[in-house]
Amino acid sequence: MKLFGTDGVRGLAGKKLSANLAMKLAMAAGIYFRKHSVTNKILVGKDTRKSGYMIETAIVAGLTAVGYDAIQIGPMPTPAVAFLTEDMRCDAGIMISASHNPFEDNGIKFFDGNGDKLGEEIEAKIEQIYFDDELVESAQKTGLAIGSAKRIDDVVGRYIVHIKNSFPRELNLKGLRIVIDTANGASYKVAPTVFSELGAELIVLSDEPNGNNINANCGALFPQALASEVKRLRADIGFAFDGDADRLIVVDEKGEIVHGDALLGILAAHLARQNRLRGGKIAATVMSNAALEDYLAKSKISVERCNVGDKFVLEKMKECGLNFGGEQSGHVIFGDYAKTGDGLVSALQVSACLIQSGKKASELFGALKPYPQLLVNLKINEKKPLSNLAGLKELEEELNAAKVRSLFRYSGTENLIRLLLEGKDERVIKTKMAQVEEFFKKALA
Repeated sequence: MKLFGTDGVRGLAGKKLSANLAMKLAMAAGIYFRKHSVTNKILVGKDTRKSGYMIETAIVAGLTAVGYDAIQIGPMPTPAVAFLTEDMRCDAGIMISASHNPFEDNGIKFFDGNGDKLGEEIEAKIEQIYFDDELVESAQKTGLAIGSAKRIDDVVGRYIVHIKNSFPRELNLKGLRIVIDTANGASYKVAPTVFSELGAELIVLSDEPNGNNINANCGALFPQALASEVKRLRADIGFAFDGDADRLIVVDEKGEIVHGDALLGILAAHLARQNRLRGGKIAATVMSNAALEDYLAKSKISVERCNVGDKFVLEKMKECGLNFGGEQSGHVIFGDYAKTGDGLVSALQVSACLIQSGKKASELFGALKPYPQLLVNLKINEKKPLSNLAGLKELEEELNAAKVRSLFRYSGTENLIRLLLEGKDERVIKTKMAQVEEFFKKALA
């Protein structure tokens, strides 16, 4: 059994992610972090799911059982937990959230004392401890060595100040009509406060969480309601966050959803014009459209590609000494202000870019037109190593000769292979995709 996926531990709350699993995982994490302990404190935050109560209680029980002091801060965005872990000098941070998943699911993400997501090597060590029953049993404390738990409700102010400091001091949001959708999630208090304090004329959607309405036909996964309201209210721009607020979807004044790669490209070029783009490069995943590279090349900015997942974007940024990167899904990382994707930081940077450009949002982001892309999820019987498939190399060479970019990768959770083709001619892509599907149906039957 493997616990950790691409972004922490995630699953159906009460089943795959049970109270027992959460408690034992917290014990294992506590045992690992104790080796590097400085303050003997671990921060615990969560989103607005009903199951968060169960999992939070189990995690606190696990941490205190192995001698750690737990600091509970309640509903808070994932990037806030990352920031506050470092700011409050904790040994580690834990976020209870399944991000954009439906409310039935939940998840557990870990941050180290610097507010960085854990690498796969550390996750593997925690997993190894988790399955060592003898070690977990022997690490439990008694008497005064048992840890304590404390709930703090006012740390949100620290994060709000931090977020506002990411916005240029010489600017404000007065004169901008902005609609935001907080997905009935972790940003339902923070986001309206930040935008209001900076002077925006603000309309807020989906800010009444009840435990089971997080991400329900709202937020970053369902931006249609936001788009409709932006257009109806003649707003200048709209921002949708997901359940834990590490993702941002932007809607222009016409009610059109801005493509994630257009968001990355326009923001990167804006940073470069202000001499704020470190290294003359950005980090983006293999999923990003080739139009992003072509657009940025005009400004002498190159793109460093990495695997899908914001933690891999961050790893690439660190490796190359960069301060900007992201995914087309809406995870945007401004390394000068955040250790992970932060929807609020991104929204404020978009707002600053909009003000300083003097353009309407549709004009600003319409400058980057993604090339046609076709993505097919093909059901398969067996996940054979792609490198062993006879004829695949020749197929890829043929696609390359036709000026079609290809990306083939297996799903991490299902018996699917994801087939992505991209090029400037949509008809060519459709023809080639039929050929690609036929190839994989035979090769993976």
